[in-house]
Amino acid sequence: MASKTLEADISSASPSGKTFLGHPRGLATLFMTEMWERFSYYGMRALLIYYLVSGGADAAVGSQGGGLAMTATMATAIYSVYVSMVYLMAYPGGWFGDRVWGARKTVAIAGSVIVAGHIALAVPGQAAFFAGLLLVAVGSGLLKANISTMVGHLYNGPEDPRRDGGFTVFYMSINLGAFVAPFVIGTIGKEHNWHLGFGLAAVGMALGLVQFLLGSRHLSEKSSRVPNPLLPAERKSLLVKVGVTVLAAAAFYGAIVAMGVYTLNWALVPLTLAGLLIPVAVLVRIKRDKELSAAEQSKMSAYIWFFAAAAAFWMIYDQGGSTLSLFADKKTADTLFGFGFSATWYQSLNPLFVMALAPVFAWLWIWLSRRNKEPNTIVKFSMGLLLVGASFFIFIVPMNMADGGDKVSPMWLVSIYMIQTIGELCLSPVGLSVTTKMAPQKYASQMMGVWFLAVTAGDCTTGLLSLAGVDLNGTGIIAMQAALAALAGFAVFTYRKKVQALMGDVR
Repeated sequence: MASKTLEADISSASPSGKTFLGHPRGLATLFMTEMWERFSYYGMRALLIYYLVSGGADAAVGSQGGGLAMTATMATAIYSVYVSMVYLMAYPGGWFGDRVWGARKTVAIAGSVIVAGHIALAVPGQAAFFAGLLLVAVGSGLLKANISTMVGHLYNGPEDPRRDGGFTVFYMSINLGAFVAPFVIGTIGKEHNWHLGFGLAAVGMALGLVQFLLGSRHLSEKSSRVPNPLLPAERKSLLVKVGVTVLAAAAFYGAIVAMGVYTLNWALVPLTLAGLLIPVAVLVRIKRDKELSAAEQSKMSAYIWFFAAAAAFWMIYDQGGSTLSLFADKKTADTLFGFGFSATWYQSLNPLFVMALAPVFAWLWIWLSRRNKEPNTIVKFSMGLLLVGASFFIFIVPMNMADGGDKVSPMWLVSIYMIQTIGELCLSPVGLSVTTKMAPQKYASQMMGVWFLAVTAGDCTTGLLSLAGVDLNGTGIIAMQAALAALAGFAVFTYRKKVQALMGDVR
């Protein structure tokens, strides 16, 4: 009887009735799409900071030329703004899926935009490069917000016993793509030809898009529907607002260029400020909504604590692809036990540690829970902040060791990335979970996008510091960020009873 029920569940969610590791066949389609998209994204990201400084004073001695010869400060600003925009675009990306195209069509369009972006990056020249970054950011945001939704569509509601396992399998696709990419795209791009590396990222996303289009017949019919389509009046109003905004921006920047005063800061500063102000505006709008019940208002007050803590965490964590990457290239030995490697390989450490440690942490929380000793959400958040702060305190040691021109052992960075990953496993999965638990009913479908805005806020803080001329590669600023994270972790822990009271029945 149970077997027939399971077969009926699979048939209702997957038109073909086929399975993948005991799950609806559509999970294989989404697994491969996400794996190739992450392969292209993390491969390109592994190259980004190095390409920006290549040929300039802040590039490592003897490294490949042909890049944009920027300072480390400007390169870090561009990197931070780019990453923040990917997560910022996830918020409107979900809106497009819900109200304009539906999740399936949105992902297909997003994949095409990402391919176009990587092709633009493969073309020499600054104009093509920045156009490519914009396209990849927009496409990644659109895809990120909708592909997880389609995984959920494969199952018959939250009570489907296969649902959690399906998301676990899907989560592995992210780390698998992210793990392989720096070895392939990173090595070829950094050590041989930048634009060939960017071109390989385009090939990766193209493979993902082709198999998505071929395998989309296995997806649930829900993924093709527009859950809440725009009314004709809403569509007209939106087109007018977008048109006016585009014309105003074109007129403003046209005037700036005509006056001969345009620099990159004219683009980066507004984007950075938007990345800081939009998350605040979204939280304020939800918090001030009069339709929320008293319990929902209280939970949103508690959620602001988690949001601010997450922003502080991501501010440091995402420097793994900028500040730590520059240190890896210039001041860290490129051999270990006689084996040489590219500095891009460090970007594979995080997904490797996630794949190795995530099952351990899942087991650990259950083991502690059975003994009534599992730390609650607030304590886990404080642990994540303290660990990411500790990683930067440790970072100060090899920075001082390399001051005399000596190169330090790669094991310093391996240790730092491992500590940051442990911190991530304490904070990120818990943050996703608490977001769904504390979301007001009215904003249930939007709150995951709100969670991603914490990444935007953290990265834009880094970007703003860089644009202000702060050298994030100095020991003083590293120590200050480490202290900030540690103090934030201590504050969250100190006020845990107050936050828990605001959370109500959520644990």
